[in-house]
Amino acid sequence: MTEQPGTTEVDELLRRVSEIRWFHSIDLGNGIVTPGLDATPQKLLNLGIPEDLTGKSVLDIGAWDGFFSFEAERRGAARVVATDYFSWVGGGWGTKAGFNLARGALQSKVLDVEIDVMDLSPEAIGTFDIVFFFGVLYHLRHPLLALEKVASVTSDLLLLETVVDLTELERPAMAFYPAGELNGDVTNWCGPNESCIAAMLRDVGFKHVELHSHTYSTEPPVNMAESLRVIRGDRAIFHARK
Repeated sequence: MTEQPGTTEVDELLRRVSEIRWFHSIDLGNGIVTPGLDATPQKLLNLGIPEDLTGKSVLDIGAWDGFFSFEAERRGAARVVATDYFSWVGGGWGTKAGFNLARGALQSKVLDVEIDVMDLSPEAIGTFDIVFFFGVLYHLRHPLLALEKVASVTSDLLLLETVVDLTELERPAMAFYPAGELNGDVTNWCGPNESCIAAMLRDVGFKHVELHSHTYSTEPPVNMAESLRVIRGDRAIFHARK
C-alpha cells in the first residue's frame, strides 16, 4: 500500500475505509473495523456455518462487502468465490469498493465473479461443496426459479437466510410486496413462510431440509398504516443438503 507523506499505512487504510459506505462490519486488523450498518458478527453466530471448512469449496451469493466470503476463507476453505451483481454493478445501494478494499487489506485469495443470481449455472461458475445464500431470496422477483439456479451450483450443503412472512400459517404460503411494503424498500419482493421455503427447497432437489433457527418480531405495528407496510423483523435460516 502506498504511503502518503506524514501518514502511516494504517492511517491510509483508515482514510480509505472512511470513504466507503459499508454494509458489513469487517475486522481488517490493526484495530480497524469497517462501520457497517449490519450487525454481521452477531448474525454469524446464528447461521450455523461449519467451524472447519478445510478443503471445502464455498460460493457466497450476494457477497456485497464480502464478510462471509472472508470468514469462509478464515475457516480453511480451499476455494472461495464471491458473487454479486446488484450491489456491485447493478445500481444497488452499495458498490464493490468495500469488497475490493477488504480483500486487499486481508491479503485474501477470495475470487470474485460479477453475476446475477438468475445467471448462475455449473457452466458459468462450477459447483461448490457449500453455498451461502444470505439476505438475497426476498429481493428476487422469481424466488423458486432463483432457488433452482442456486441448487444447480450446490453439490452438498446450502445455507439460506431470508425474511419470512405469514408465519402463522402452516400451509406453504408467500407474501408479495409490490410497492415497498416491506420496510419501504422497493427491492423487497417476497416473504415466504417456513413451510413454503422448505417445500421450495425440496422441489429444487434438496433431500434433507432443516429449519436451523429463526427470529420473530415481537413489536406489533403502532397503527394500520404501519401494518400495511409490513414492517417486521421475522427471519429464518435453513440448512439444506442434496
